Amino acid sequence: MGSGIAECAAKAGFDTTIYEPFPEALERSRSRLEESVGRAVRNGKLEAAAADDLLGRIAHTSDIGDLAGSGLVIEAVTEDPQIKGTLFQELDRMLAPDALIASNTSSIPIAQLASWTQHRDRVLGLHFFSPVPVMKLVEVVVGIETSEETVVRAEAFAAEIGKHSIRTKDRSGFIVNMLLVPYLMAGVRMYEEGFASREDIDDGMRLGCGHPMGPLTLCDMIGLDVLYAVCDSLYDEFKQPEYAPPPLLKRLVVSGHHGRKTGRGFYEYAKEAAPAKA
Repeated sequence: MGSGIAECAAKAGFDTTIYEPFPEALERSRSRLEESVGRAVRNGKLEAAAADDLLGRIAHTSDIGDLAGSGLVIEAVTEDPQIKGTLFQELDRMLAPDALIASNTSSIPIAQLASWTQHRDRVLGLHFFSPVPVMKLVEVVVGIETSEETVVRAEAFAAEIGKHSIRTKDRSGFIVNMLLVPYLMAGVRMYEEGFASREDIDDGMRLGCGHPMGPLTLCDMIGLDVLYAVCDSLYDEFKQPEYAPPPLLKRLVVSGHHGRKTGRGFYEYAKEAAPAKA
């Protein structure tokens, strides 16, 4: 996700820095970015010269201090409030007072992340969708202490990088996942109970409802580990059974079967078709 967000920002002309504390992960991010830009050139969506300019606007670093001069930092780390909160605390101390701090979280309340900071008015959510260079939507999540100026600036940024933004209040799951997760979990439960095969469940929604892919295929694309974390967050907030992760989802996650990115989820994938995801 971080690589995709950086690609969109650099394509729009922003000087962009990707921070990743682990060198191996940083190199994976660099490779993933170059692969994505190269694919855009091969598909005729980007000129070679423009691709070179895009990549030239992106710096890669393992030193968080290199973010100090940024006007906007978008966090895209794992869905763990403790990890995100610690990072927000450090960014809040380091950045200029008028810099914005946004989270790409898909479910964690923004108020919870903002509580780690001293300048809560500049904290908000910018929830992108995967793959970021292709998907046009960004959810702008307004925390209880997020200022209107912060929201307006964030929406302007989204427009500048070619995204359509929708504004949502700060509830776990926001707009899209509050609607999407019960549907996906219904598909998982149907398969878990042996009601229908995975192929028939997916074909039913794809051919009967015109969806581009069925719920189990979509789960694999999103990442079962990510979905499990989203389910936990939604269930913790609302205590409604439709948000609870089914046992089968937990078994797959703890077994390391996270979907396309690991080569196996509800379906099996060739390794070359299952790149790691940030």
